[in-house]
Amino acid sequence: MDNEMTLGQWVVTLLLTCIPCVNIIMLFIWAFGNGEYIAKKRWAQAQLIIAGVALVLYFIFILIFGASLAGVLQSMQ
Repeated sequence: MDNEMTLGQWVVTLLLTCIPCVNIIMLFIWAFGNGEYIAKKRWAQAQLIIAGVALVLYFIFILIFGASLAGVLQSMQ
């Protein structure tokens, strides 16, 4: 469908993305499924891209912090 979503549909969409684990599953269904509204499809794809970038940055931060902490602990011995 290429129709616009109503306010109520957006509210339900946002409420579903507040539920842990359900949010990830629903984002993949909306992003890669057929028959959904094009706006919801693009929004879900954008959300997944942003989540992927955030996850990569998070792991880089953890690696840098872990390495610096290991260096400090090693120098204390």
